[in-house]
This record gives sequence, C-alpha cells and structure tokens, in this order.
Amino acid sequence: MPESSIPRRFRKLLTARETSALLSAMDAYPMPSVSMGIDGSAQQLYDGMNHVDNIPSELYELYDVKRGLRNADGSGVLVGLTTVSSVHGYNKINGKVVPDEGHLMIRGYDMYDLVAAAQQEQRFGYEEVAYLLIAGSLPTQEQLDDFCLRVGTRRELPEGYLSIFPRRTSSHSIMNVLQRATLLLYAFDPTPDDTKPIHEVDVALSLLGRWPRVASIAYAADHADRYDQKLRIPPARPEYSIAESILDVLRGDGGFTREEALLLDVMLMLHAEHGGGNNSAFTTRVLSSSGTDAYSAYAAALGSLKGPKHGGANYKAGEMIDDIAANVNNWESDDEVAAYLTKILQREAFDGAGLIYGLGHAVYTVTDPRAEIVKTYAASLAAEKGELEKLQLIGRVERLGPEVMRDVRGITKPISTNIDMYTGFVYQMLGIPQDLFTPIFAIARMAGWAAHRMEELYGSARIIRPAYRAVINESSYAPLADRS
Repeated sequence: MPESSIPRRFRKLLTARETSALLSAMDAYPMPSVSMGIDGSAQQLYDGMNHVDNIPSELYELYDVKRGLRNADGSGVLVGLTTVSSVHGYNKINGKVVPDEGHLMIRGYDMYDLVAAAQQEQRFGYEEVAYLLIAGSLPTQEQLDDFCLRVGTRRELPEGYLSIFPRRTSSHSIMNVLQRATLLLYAFDPTPDDTKPIHEVDVALSLLGRWPRVASIAYAADHADRYDQKLRIPPARPEYSIAESILDVLRGDGGFTREEALLLDVMLMLHAEHGGGNNSAFTTRVLSSSGTDAYSAYAAALGSLKGPKHGGANYKAGEMIDDIAANVNNWESDDEVAAYLTKILQREAFDGAGLIYGLGHAVYTVTDPRAEIVKTYAASLAAEKGELEKLQLIGRVERLGPEVMRDVRGITKPISTNIDMYTGFVYQMLGIPQDLFTPIFAIARMAGWAAHRMEELYGSARIIRPAYRAVINESSYAPLADRS
C-alpha cells in the first residue's frame, strides 16, 4: 500500500529498530535463590527477617506507635496542613469517630459541582481541575485556553526519545514503563534539578502532556509485538484534551466518539486529587521535602500508586468482578454471590489475598462521593453497551460485601464502596485494556501530585523525618571464627 493511501494520522510507522518499546528482554541469569538454592548456609539469609522483624503487637501499644500513621480509631495522624483539597468522611465528636457522608473538595470547590458543570456544558473538565490544583484558582476562559495550549505543546516526545524508550517487556507493567520514562525525561531537561516555581510548573505541564502518549504507546507497542504487527502511532495532536489523547493512540483507525472521551474525562477529574494523606501524595511530599528534582518525586509517586493497596486496586477490582462473574452461576442470587464473596474473604477464591476490592476506605465511612458519581455514568453507559446485568452484579457485590465482611471478619466499622468498584467496569466498556487502568489513574493524579509537591517545597519547606523507636537488645560482638 503506497504511503499516500494511508490516512495521514497513521503515516508515522515505527519498527523494532526505531523504538525499544517493541523489544522484549528477560534476564538470562536466574536469581540467586533459584541458581544456588536456599538450603544450608543461606537459610538464615532468607529467613532471618521473619524472626527479627516480627515485633510483638503489645510493644506498639506500649509506646503508642501510630502504625501506618493511623490513630487507634483508624483516622490518620495529623502531619501537615494543606490548601489543596479536603477529603471528608467522618466527624470526631468527643474523641470518637462518627461516620458521615463523604465529600471531596478541590481548593474549596465541591467535586460534584466541577464534574456537573463540565458535563452540562458538554466540555472537557479535567484541564480545568488541573489548572485549579496547580494555580490555586478556577481559570477564566482565556487562562484555560492558554493552559491547554501549553500542555498541548508538550505532547511531542523529545527528538530521539523513542529510540531509547523504556522497554515494555512481556511481564512488566506500564506503571514501571511510566516510571522509567519519567526518569528518562530528566536527561532531556537542560535544568532538571531546578526547583524554582517556573520550572516546577513547566515540568508538571510537560508530564501532563506526555504521560498519556507514553502510557498509550507502551501498550500499543506491546500489543503490536505480541501480534506481529507494525506499530502505528498517530501524530501528537496539540488541540486534543488529555482524554482524547489517550483514546487517540488506543483506538487507531477505529476512532472514538466525543461521548466516550467525555466519560473518560469524568474519570480523570475524579482521580485528579484525593488529599495529602493518601500514599502516593504523601510519597510525593516526602521526596519533595528533601529538595530532590520533580522527576524523581513523580517517579516515586508512580511506584506508590502501582501498589495493589493503592492505585492498583482498580485493576484488582475489575479482575475480581470478572472472576465472580465466571464462577457464580446465578448472578441474581444473593446466596450464591454471598457464598463466593465468603470464599474470597477466606482466601479460597480469586487471588488468595482475602480482600474484596472496591470496599472500604481510609477516610470515607458512609459514601465515597466519587463512587456515587461514577455509578451514575456507569448506568447510562451500561444500558448503551448492553452490560446492565454485569452492572447489577457489581451492585449486588456492593450491597452484600459489607454484610459478608461483618460475618466473616467481625468488622463493625462502617464499610463504604470506593471508586475502584466501578472504575474498572467503566474502563472495560470504553474498550480500555486492564494494563492501562492504573496508568490512567496516574495520568489523572499528576495534577494533584504537582499541587502537593509545590505546597511542600514552598510552604512547609522542612524535610519530613518521623521517628522510629528502637526495640532491640544489645549483643556482644563475637569474632568471625567463634560464631556458630
């Protein structure tokens, strides 16, 4: 086929020689535990931590240690002040946690209002939320247009970048690709260690522009490699929203509708920010407090978000629902669904972790406002896509899960559904592969991380250094020859 007959947006063809994203590499040298075994002299090396690191629970109580930076009632330890956002899920009355309806405020604005306004006007709202987080106020139309233009100018990856683009190997995650890609961008920045406000904003704009294409290209490259296809990457489109940029690479010549892009935009808005105490935002703050560069701080935040107890939960929730659907014969039976949820909690089904993903939250006790918003849009999309039965199954898991958790685990505190229960389902209906669930979360959260980083750099300006009390016994040193 002559190049002139190929649609303009697909004329950029990349071969394996042109991008290392298509290469698959596995370490030819096995790990020491595999090549040498763990018998004899190696037993203490591999088993020692099970003896020395198992600190009795009563010592935590004796020294009033806030494990996980949590108070005894499960609330978070107060470690800072912020103007970025407010995550409300309970009240403290007379020292006790009293459940309350959940509210998420961004710079003083209710997230529901931000989403509703953008949807009512049929426009993309994530960029508005990102501006609000970074600049601290809602933009005028002129300011928003300028912001979008600045992000759009950073869609293109640096010249020569794809030739050393981090590899997407068959067994590694796109979150790992994003981390390496971010650290690689450090090398292309002429002043990467500059932490002054102008440069910090520029880096944030750059990553907002580039992460969607980095993640999408990584997935597309892996897909092309697996199915022996050429990698076709549409040219960067500065005029596109972030939601459109993601779908543009993923959909290929199939394209996407504006309605689909607007729904993905809602998901980005809901994931943009969620308080300074969540693990990845706090990670950003910890690294930023040391004065390190922006790329290192954001790469660390990606590593945090990747964890299944944090951002990786949306991937797990989607897998769990699929597993329930495959193993429960009658989706409309409360008894059958509850019985399978019991197996999951007893580590007899699904991934063996004993968790019902999508249920429970560190702050929200009655409702997660983000989940309530997603549920509304999921219902309309499910009707359109013919997925109402699966939506009802998710609703049954949402309703029965807390009851099963109380029966099996004896949990008495309120258990609310969190946003992860529905995000995977929405992404699946949008045709987004599971490998991109958490990366899309990261792309959205970039704006929130930037706000927390700059608040830490220019507000607190003091390195975070909590204390750990040593609970070890003194030992007498024995010469090497005398040890047994």
